[in-house]
Amino acid sequence: MSTATTLTMEEICRMSPVVPVVKVPSAEAAVSVAKALVRGGVPVIELTLRTPAAIEAIRAIAAEVPDIVLGAGTVTTPEQVTLAVEAGARFVVSPGSPADLQDAVLDANVPALLGAATTTEMMQLANRGWRTMKFFPAEAAGGATYLANVRGPLPDLQFCPTGGVNRKNAADYLALANVACVGGSWITPEAAIDAGDWATIERLAGEAAQLGG
Repeated sequence: MSTATTLTMEEICRMSPVVPVVKVPSAEAAVSVAKALVRGGVPVIELTLRTPAAIEAIRAIAAEVPDIVLGAGTVTTPEQVTLAVEAGARFVVSPGSPADLQDAVLDANVPALLGAATTTEMMQLANRGWRTMKFFPAEAAGGATYLANVRGPLPDLQFCPTGGVNRKNAADYLALANVACVGGSWITPEAAIDAGDWATIERLAGEAAQLGG
């Protein structure tokens, strides 16, 4: 667990039925997106490391939007774990779970959603102490039907399905007992971010917050 938060990964997931997966062009845009999400009732964000501005954006959100729990996504190397945590990320998200990345997360003592698509990967993560993990790529790997069947042999695990999850199928996942939340980018469309349309993001966040009801 990170020294920056006393929250577990499952507790972070339970803060919102949808964790927005966000790609931003600048630190300024990142701050505006984070504020719009909070206004809409979504107090958590996964900011992906897919742009040159990502680390600066994490620093800016950490400094200017204290009401949001900030995560770094698309973390694929041990070095990125260190950079993200030092910049202010309170959790990290990865599409996979190679051994060196697991080690880096444990060394950093930070909550993490590490990716698993098969029962073997899920069991390997569970054997190292993880009980909440990312199911990715969710739709391509079998979707809600797959996760429903996983619960039988692995009843103690919780998942955040991401990859092909959208406003049309999110409820199918959220209805499952072993799904803590879903991850998706439809709340923060790039077109809205590029246009500075924070009202749309706030509205979409409000709609997403109601999915857990």
